Amino acid sequence: MESLLSDIASSPSDNFRFERSLQIRGFNCIAGCDEVGRGPLAGPVVAASVVLPTDCDHGIFLDSKKISHSRRLLLNTLLQDIHAGIGIGVVSVETIDRINILQASLLAMKRAITDMADKLMKPDFILVDGTFEIPLTLPQITLTKGESKSASIAAASIVAKVKRDALMNTLDRQYPIYNFQKNKGYPTKEHRLAISKYGPCPIHRKTFKGVKEFV
Repeated sequence: MESLLSDIASSPSDNFRFERSLQIRGFNCIAGCDEVGRGPLAGPVVAASVVLPTDCDHGIFLDSKKISHSRRLLLNTLLQDIHAGIGIGVVSVETIDRINILQASLLAMKRAITDMADKLMKPDFILVDGTFEIPLTLPQITLTKGESKSASIAAASIVAKVKRDALMNTLDRQYPIYNFQKNKGYPTKEHRLAISKYGPCPIHRKTFKGVKEFV
């Protein structure tokens, strides 16, 4: 794929350039894949895969970390309205603690691709955010900071973020003392103080620094 990377180097402002170049090479179903939730002390890791329609406005899909919550919700709904292909993968806290967060993140992305295939849209190429390939035989390339380079990866980051936030809001109702609705499981000062005061709950990652000290 070195030729692909060199071909698009001259057009960094086009966030659909990878997808378009791959289409020219004969790939018809190109999925962007990203995960959310590697850093939190609690909750699952969630990944999404997205195949964008060729004729949509790709420029509106940006890194989920750079747009507001309300904008993410709007774009998440828009993806459904334009019939984008969407797959979601979730990996539990128990699995994260058993296989480590990197492997859990890759598993979540694998599940997102499988979920998409189960919905009768099987990608023939994957653009993966990060530096590690998904454990699948499908052709793929990894892109560091892929959300800023690929609209499909950016869209996947939005879907994954919206899904994980919703899951953490639900968990907040089960464990309100940690305020998961606000911190989403990330190690904020308030969250860390709650762990030190009340100890970890069942959805805390027992192998993570900031939690394992209190197990």
